[in-house]
Amino acid sequence: MASWLAALLTAAGGAIGAATASRAPRGDVVTRPRAAGPGELVSFVGEPRDGRPAAPLEGVLFQPEGAGPFPALVMLHGCTGLRTPAGAIQGKLRFWAEHLRDLGYVALLVDSFTTRGIDEVCTGRHLLSPVRDRADDARGALRYLQGRPDVQPDRIGLLGWSNGAAATLSVLFDQGTVERDFRAAVAFYPNCTRNYPGGPDFRPYAPLYVLVGALDDWTPAAPCMALVERAQAVGAPIAIKVYPGAHHSFDAPATPLRYRPEVRNHSKPGGCCGATVGTDPAARADAIAEVTGFLAARVAAPRD
Repeated sequence: MASWLAALLTAAGGAIGAATASRAPRGDVVTRPRAAGPGELVSFVGEPRDGRPAAPLEGVLFQPEGAGPFPALVMLHGCTGLRTPAGAIQGKLRFWAEHLRDLGYVALLVDSFTTRGIDEVCTGRHLLSPVRDRADDARGALRYLQGRPDVQPDRIGLLGWSNGAAATLSVLFDQGTVERDFRAAVAFYPNCTRNYPGGPDFRPYAPLYVLVGALDDWTPAAPCMALVERAQAVGAPIAIKVYPGAHHSFDAPATPLRYRPEVRNHSKPGGCCGATVGTDPAARADAIAEVTGFLAARVAAPRD
């Protein structure tokens, strides 16, 4: 683990509590304490670049108990989307949103698909660029949260999974600052072979923590390890943790290991097809602890 990350996680204990103790509403906005809820449907627009139109978007907002203002997190789903075919929030995403809400964050699960008429982008039936379109979605979600009176606008982080992790890397590689944009980000098993802003010399503008499985055959660990090594060599605030024995989606709750033959897989010759996904209980437990500590130190804690 990089020394900067080790130091941050050592200092993380009590960071959420310290941030909570100092919460006060901003300006003359009056807020009332509330109980933590199951999630509220909200609407906002993306923040496009390069002349792209601003896409209307939806998300599900999870709010902590109390008046705030709170630190907040933008959360980007993978290629299967935010919801199951039955309309329920995917179990992995609901777990993380509720876990982080209960730690004192406003958590916004961004839905990049519904308003665009897309159900999934895993198989290639629909296409949506994580590097461009979904990066716009993340920036729009950031601005939406910054405009809420129950959110601390300078303490917002970003999390993404797989396709959403690719969007996370794209956002962090772009021209941003921790003062105006995201304070820190976590990328779960991104595709590190995509053409991101900045190219091979990318440097994230904010601390970035990449978590991958050593046995991931969909978004392999090796390209991410090489990307992180290059970025660290030029002093970028980035770290990676590789979990031995873990496959793609290792942090999903109670999901048996299985092979998905229908999905596109750019890590295979010709980009087709198939990948292994499923829970690794040890990796999942460790990732929960690592991400909790990282966010406490880099998002919830006051800036020095």
